Amino acid sequence: MNLRKTIKRIATPILQPLSKWYLSKERAFEYQGIKIKVLPSVFHPGLFISTKILLQFLSDKPLRNKTFLELGAGSGIISILAAKKGAQVTASDINPTAIRNIESNARQNEVNLQLIHSDLFDRFPQRCTFDWVIINPPYYPNQPANEGEYAFFCGPKFEYFQKLFAQLPHFKNEQSTIFMILSEDCDRQNIEKIARKHQLHLTQIFEKKVLGEWNYIYQIY
Repeated sequence: MNLRKTIKRIATPILQPLSKWYLSKERAFEYQGIKIKVLPSVFHPGLFISTKILLQFLSDKPLRNKTFLELGAGSGIISILAAKKGAQVTASDINPTAIRNIESNARQNEVNLQLIHSDLFDRFPQRCTFDWVIINPPYYPNQPANEGEYAFFCGPKFEYFQKLFAQLPHFKNEQSTIFMILSEDCDRQNIEKIARKHQLHLTQIFEKKVLGEWNYIYQIY
C-alpha cells in the first residue's frame, strides 16, 4: 500500500464525519466570478478536486454556439461556465435536489440552461445529440443508499457505467467531443473494459495530481 493510500485510510474515519457535517448545510462556493450555493445532498465542487480540474480544463475551450451537455451536473457550475462561454447548455442529474440547485444557481448567474431530471439518458428526447458532453461520474462500486450517494457510488457491478456506455452512442454524432474524468482510486481497467463492450474507447488526454491524487481526463470515441 503506498503512502497516499495509508494516509487516506488513517484520515478517513476523521474526515468523513467532518465532511458529512459540513455538507449537511447549504454552502457557498465561487470560481472565477461564478457564485453558487450548494444544497445538502448535492456534490460540492469545492471539496472534491474533479470539478475544479474540469473547470480549468474547459476554460480555454471554444464552446460558443456549441450544444453542451453536463451529464450529472450536481451544482451546475460547469454548465454555468459553459453557458457564459456561449454554449447552448443542457444540465441533467438523477438527484431532484440537484436540479433545483442548478436552477437557482443558473438564475443567480443570469444564464439560461435546459434542465433534465433523469437517470443518465432515460428522460432525454430521442435523436437528441450534443457537440460536447462532460461526465464526472460516480465510480465507487457500492449501492447508493440515498439521493446524495448517486454522486459517488456506481453500483456494486458498475451498473452506472454499463448503462452509460449502452446509452451514450445514441446521443452523440460524428463530431461529438466527449470527456470523462476518473481518479486513480477507481477501477479504470474495468471501466475501460465495459466501454469496449459497447464499442466505445477511452483515450487518456490529460492528467493532474492534486493533494497526492492523480486524476485523468479521457476522451470517449
